[in-house]
Amino acid sequence: MESNLSGADVLVVEDDNTIALGLVAALEHERFEVRHVDNGEDAVAAVRDRTPDLVISDIMLPGIDGLQVMRTVKSEFPGVPVIMLTARTDEIDRVMGLEMGADDYVTKPFSVREVIARVKARLRERTAEPRTPDIFHFGNVKVDLRRRVLWKDGEESHLTTHEAGTLAHLITHRGRDVSRDELLEQVWGYTAALTTRTVDNQILKLRKKIEDVPGQPRHILTVHGTGYRFEA
Repeated sequence: MESNLSGADVLVVEDDNTIALGLVAALEHERFEVRHVDNGEDAVAAVRDRTPDLVISDIMLPGIDGLQVMRTVKSEFPGVPVIMLTARTDEIDRVMGLEMGADDYVTKPFSVREVIARVKARLRERTAEPRTPDIFHFGNVKVDLRRRVLWKDGEESHLTTHEAGTLAHLITHRGRDVSRDELLEQVWGYTAALTTRTVDNQILKLRKKIEDVPGQPRHILTVHGTGYRFEA
């Protein structure tokens, strides 16, 4: 397996123990870190406990079904790819899953080698240079980064060019610590007249627009000694 994919965290959500054992063994053979749960409730809890790099989920699950698991993943962790597994053969089910946000779809019975190939393909896409989404939802906020418009609890406000650029970079690299120097370089172009205090002032303005309590932020977090981290 490619070295940059080795150790990727894959969550398998499958209630058929025979299928699950085969998938887990094959994924571990490829040097992935694999977790397995057999129902939708545990899947959602596992994703929230530790964000995986990829989810493989059956559609037919006890309790919360796979489509709801996928909706939750895509709502809370939009950058995480989801591959759906199903015994259904009706095209409408595959189309519905894909339209609801699934990244790929495999119909049972399947070849384990095919699933592994699809897993690698989705992970390669994820490890490529991230793309900034035009529209992004988090908490009670919706932001259109291209138009520089933000809605919080339905109330519209506008972002400056630098506010939108800062927020876009943080969202694109969500979950990762981003230094002040990186933001200066990527958003402002790093002119001599600027200092890291410029970034701090911009963050204060953004927090007033997106946080319920700006002094106790939930989304734009301070990483002491480094910079900031965005959490959806």
